Amino acid sequence: MKTRAWILGGSALMLAACTQGYVSDPETGFLKEVPEDVRALAAPNQDLASVRIDPVDGCYVYRHVGPVETTFLPLRTANDAPICSRAPDAAPA
Repeated sequence: MKTRAWILGGSALMLAACTQGYVSDPETGFLKEVPEDVRALAAPNQDLASVRIDPVDGCYVYRHVGPVETTFLPLRTANDAPICSRAPDAAPA
């Protein structure tokens, strides 16, 4: 379990370095170009054309257009882990 946490934490820090310099479109808020590392990690069947970073937690989200509504869902890896641009904040003691 600790190994998985270290891998996810390390991946988040690595992705944070990769996302520096990526600009979002001021009108839509979507990234103009999704980093190649994020593309490689993302599971199939997610819309990588409309991705943005959630300012609350720093995780990538994509726009999902469903039959009833359009919503933002977390961008996930093939093993269902969220893809984030920064490590999660420490829980208060």
